[in-house]
Amino acid sequence: QVQLVESGGDSVQAGGSLRLSCAASGWPYGNLPCMGWFRQAPGKEREFVSAIDSTGSPRYADSVKGRFTISQDNAKNTLYLQMNLLKPEDTAMYYCAAEVAVPCELVDFAMDYWGKGTLVTISS
Repeated sequence: QVQLVESGGDSVQAGGSLRLSCAASGWPYGNLPCMGWFRQAPGKEREFVSAIDSTGSPRYADSVKGRFTISQDNAKNTLYLQMNLLKPEDTAMYYCAAEVAVPCELVDFAMDYWGKGTLVTISS
């Protein structure tokens, strides 16, 4: 059974940094599939943050470009999200997700597996 477990969420001040991790287990397909990060702020819909597509290329939402960096360690089956220059509007529950299909769409409804989330709170 595939499981995605996020960690690294915390409460920090604006301008600070956090590194989120997503450990994947039970993956039967060899190398990790397309994986990414989504987030949901209170009272808002879940939105795309960043992902690594089927070519291995990173994708970012405009709101995080230049501040967030996504990476993946296939040997450890782990996805990371380095978040710098954090802003109060980055406050949200951050979810890791995986999509089996190739090429992957990397949109909310296409993701096949989800973690339970890790909370990021940024204070001004």
